Parts: sequence; C-alpha cells; structure tokens
Amino acid sequence: MNPLAATAAALVAPGKGILAADESIPTMSARLAKAGVPPTGHNRHAYREMLVTTPGLSQGISGVILCAETLGQRVSDGRPFPVAIRELGMLPGIKADTGTRPLAGTTGETVTEGLDGLAPRLRRYAGAGAMFAKWRAVFRIGPGSPSAIAIRANAQALARYASACQKAGLVPIVEPEVLMEGDHSLSQCEVVTSLVLLQVTSELQDYGVDFGGIVLKPNMVLPGSASAGHATAGQVAVATAAVLGALPAALAGVAFLSGGQRPARATENLAALQQMPRIWPFTFSFGRALVDPALAAWRGEDGRVAAGQLALARRVAMNVAALEGRYNPEQDFAPELA
Repeated sequence: MNPLAATAAALVAPGKGILAADESIPTMSARLAKAGVPPTGHNRHAYREMLVTTPGLSQGISGVILCAETLGQRVSDGRPFPVAIRELGMLPGIKADTGTRPLAGTTGETVTEGLDGLAPRLRRYAGAGAMFAKWRAVFRIGPGSPSAIAIRANAQALARYASACQKAGLVPIVEPEVLMEGDHSLSQCEVVTSLVLLQVTSELQDYGVDFGGIVLKPNMVLPGSASAGHATAGQVAVATAAVLGALPAALAGVAFLSGGQRPARATENLAALQQMPRIWPFTFSFGRALVDPALAAWRGEDGRVAAGQLALARRVAMNVAALEGRYNPEQDFAPELA
C-alpha cells in the first residue's frame, strides 16, 4: 500500500472518526463570543488545546483537522500541535482552502478559493507536520440553485486541490457540502447531492487523482432546516446511501459531515447509515456536533477544562458506538444535547 493510501485508510479505520477543529479565526471567534468566552487568540489556542489533549481521544478519533493558525502553534508543554497530535496517537491535518467568495455569472452563489499559491502552501503544511488536508465547497438549494455553473466551478476546484495535495504527499479530504439551510425536501436534497457528487467524481477522474488516497466528506441527505417535513434516521440513511452509488470502488472511505445537525441527531443518522449496504468504510468527520457540547461545558475557564474534555469524550464515544452498532438513541437524546 502506498503512503497516501495508508494514511487515508488510517483516517477511516474501524471505530474511529475525524475531529474537525479547523474553524477560521472569524468563525471561531464568533463561536467563542456566542458561548460567552472572550474571542481572543489566547482563548482560541486554549480551546483547541483542550480538545486535542482530551484523555483517550485517540480511541475514537483518527485525525484532527486544524486551521493554519493552530498548525503553527505549540501546546503548553512546548510541542508543536502537529507533533503533540501524532504523539497522542492521531494524524494532524490542515484546512487548505481560504473560504468562499461570490461566483461571477451567478446570483448569490459562491466558489471556494485558495488555489492561488496552493502548491507551495501545501508543501509548507506538509513540512510543518500535516499529513492530510481538507477543502470545503458549499452548495445551497433554492430557486435556480445550485446552478450548473456553481456545481462545475466548485467541483473543478476540489479536483485541482486534490491533485495538488497528492503531489505534495498529503491525503485530500474532499468536502462537497449541500447545506441544510432552506425549506427543501429530503428528495430535493437527494437530487442535488447526487448531481454534485457525480460532477465531483468526474472532475477527480479527469485530474487523475488516486481514489485510494482520498477521503470523501459529503453531507448526509436531509430535509432543509426550515422544511415542514421530517425524515427518520432510516429515511436519511436510505437517501444518503442512494447518492453514493456512482462513487469509485477504489475510494478510501466516506466520512460524513454533521452540517449543523444537533449532536444526537447527527449520531443517530450515522448509526442508521452503518446498516446500509456499502463497499467503503462509513465514518464521521464532525465539527460542531462534537465540539459544541465541549465549548458549552468549558466556558473559557481554566477550572473547567476537564468538564469540556469530558463532554467531547462523551460525544466521541456516542459516535464510536454508532459506528460499531451499539448506539442507543434513547440514552443520547438528553435535553442538553437534543
């Protein structure tokens, strides 16, 4: 097995998922402020150190995605974050894109940027200890959207990024996200997600990427957050599995994003997906669905680091139980998590 395939396989190893702790500085600062924590550089650092040093985290987490700010920082004992993550039994990763910008030729749609200077940037990330990277493309369902232009532009950017990653020795996590925002139905989300994944797969093939060295990070197929309809976990699993049918068999694995779902709901849907026939590992790459309870428990207080870590460990344990067929939704849907 080549090094890229070995790293990708480790990221989707049985019983483990990926922790997304890669929020940009503005996004992370906003989340801290919303939680009542001063949005300072010190608190961003303390928050991420709390997460990655959670005792036993590697029992359920294979890799941690960082932002560029954190990749260049050190934990309190002086070790660089990537070194500490490796020594704690996980793989360090990096967010490689630079965020979304308006896409010319469309009305209100976006394209994810960061291709300019990407190759040398990836080499720097690899030199700093990153072993994989992530690029997120965003698609909104609405009148006339996502347009064919937006789907093509974002799919091509994902493919160019993935090709550049592999040339730099990094495993690309390819994240095409159809947002849950909106009043669309489950079936509308299924159609759009299928179209997006077909285009992304086509572009990846055109750019000659090695699918054995790629982890796909798609959205689950869900009704819009403002939709009057409701979908059970079983319905979500069936619709989500259906859109993956055209993916290459060689793909290393699929790590679903949580996409703004409440923590317990994302875990319940993940558990239902394990029951679906598939040829790739199905795991998770959650951000808010893992870390929001930890942030709420920590509150920026030194004396509450253990409480924050306990909250993260609980959410990781619930998701591992989902992967292993041991998840019990009745125990997980507590008021503070539902």
